Amino acid sequence: MDLFFPVHMTEGNFVDYIKIWAASGKGGKGSVHLHREKFITKGGPDGGDGGRGGHVIVRGDKNMWTLYHLKFKKHFKADHGESGSKSRSTGKDGEDKYVDVPLGTIVKDGETQEILFEITNDGEEVILAEGGKGGRGNWHFKSATNQTPRYAQPGIEGIEGWFQLELKLLADVGLVGFPNAGKSTLLSVITSAKPKIADYEFTTLKPNLGIVEYRNFKSFVMADIPGIIEGAAEGKGLGHRFLRHIERNSTLLFLIPADSNDILKEYKILLNELKKHNPELMDKDRLLAVSKSDMLDDELKTEIEKELPKDLPHLFISSVAQTGLTELKDKLWKMLNV
Repeated sequence: MDLFFPVHMTEGNFVDYIKIWAASGKGGKGSVHLHREKFITKGGPDGGDGGRGGHVIVRGDKNMWTLYHLKFKKHFKADHGESGSKSRSTGKDGEDKYVDVPLGTIVKDGETQEILFEITNDGEEVILAEGGKGGRGNWHFKSATNQTPRYAQPGIEGIEGWFQLELKLLADVGLVGFPNAGKSTLLSVITSAKPKIADYEFTTLKPNLGIVEYRNFKSFVMADIPGIIEGAAEGKGLGHRFLRHIERNSTLLFLIPADSNDILKEYKILLNELKKHNPELMDKDRLLAVSKSDMLDDELKTEIEKELPKDLPHLFISSVAQTGLTELKDKLWKMLNV
């Protein structure tokens, strides 16, 4: 699992939701032309077909991590197809327009919110707005009763409309915890990301991605997702805006501070929010890290361990004192590569 990723993605230029306008090209019109040559005064119809209008195509790019680039370019218009011409020559197709997006982008109809498709592979292409077909030239309409048809089809109009793009992060590990659990601090210590860190709730309003460097030049991707509050699944706080990111993480790292009033209760609340949002999240591997544990002695750790779920692997870490972090990376790597 040798991964190569950009160094970091901080919240300032992380955009996970955008609306774009797409318009495909109109098909070219068919040609009305009668064959004329020296010594041939009354040749048959030979008008060619019009070219198809250009498509607007969404394309996956593994090197992208955000929809930020679409913030300033929201309109995509493909070219029209060219008209047909004599000698049954078909008009040139309109040039396609590409919208490059990160893997994990979901495309919805801007009005109905219906999910149209999802981009998950590098180089994957899906037509968002199909170009109009070119009109047929007059040579198609020749018949026994009409030897010289003087009409052809016009091109079909293109499609246009607003579309909504939403990004689900394709990270390996998702950090789950209440606001102020120390997720951003952990990310800043064990990855190359530089998240905004402050000792108050809701510092992280957008996900941060970081690359965790592991032994032998290996690495994995960790995403710090904004702190969950009770009721997030119903849309309280930041709600679905960030819960959807967790769906893509293969391992969930629950982070609960050592000074929590009730670690088990916090864990159950977090788990319940995820379950309400999407029951399939319960199938993911889970690991509990008790953060800020530099304030604990061995006796207190033993007391806390008695209260923790028996079926949930756990460890004690401190981002500030940088203790337990090697063990954490080892454990996560093992979970990701079983």
